[in-house]
Amino acid sequence: MADERKVDVLRLGHTDYSEAEARMRELQQQRLQGAIADTILICSHPEMVTIGPAARRDQVVIPPDYPTTDVDRGGGITWHGPGQLVIYPILRWDLDGEQNVKHITAKLEQWAISALANLGIHAETDERMQGIWVQGVKIGSVGLAFKKWVSRHGFTINYATPKGRVEALDGCGLSAGTTTSLDRLGFEITGDEITEALLFSMRESLSRVNAKS
Repeated sequence: MADERKVDVLRLGHTDYSEAEARMRELQQQRLQGAIADTILICSHPEMVTIGPAARRDQVVIPPDYPTTDVDRGGGITWHGPGQLVIYPILRWDLDGEQNVKHITAKLEQWAISALANLGIHAETDERMQGIWVQGVKIGSVGLAFKKWVSRHGFTINYATPKGRVEALDGCGLSAGTTTSLDRLGFEITGDEITEALLFSMRESLSRVNAKS
């Protein structure tokens, strides 16, 4: 494929959100300078609720027993924690079909949907909110920040989160319980399995391939 681009994939493991955010900012600047190739970070975090501009504007209330931090990505609140896979694409979005934020967000959603399909899970989008949905509930969020069309932040897939934690949150138009985890829907799957499915479907979904494959 003429527009196919190689991507460096960095697996950070279980890392504090603040450390991952600092890494994203550093890599975004390096990508803007052409010092690195497109890069994707894969990780998980200890529990943290990130609060985007929409949630701050709407004065969404987070229960006091959740740690929180403000972020500059699009969207409202996003729960992070154990049992959730987080994908941060530090990409220069200038290939076909990447003309605006809506198209880029849709590409990431379809990437996750294709990967889950390869694992036998039917996921889809939903008009209620951007993200990844299974059986009418939301199991993944998407939110990006851009600088000269190089992205930070990314998307999540909940596969085995602590029971009740993500379900207790509401805000930005979704009631509590609308967001959940794949294991609550009867799917027993690991973060490693989802990671491998994402890397397998990356070429078809993003026109990008793992540089080490």
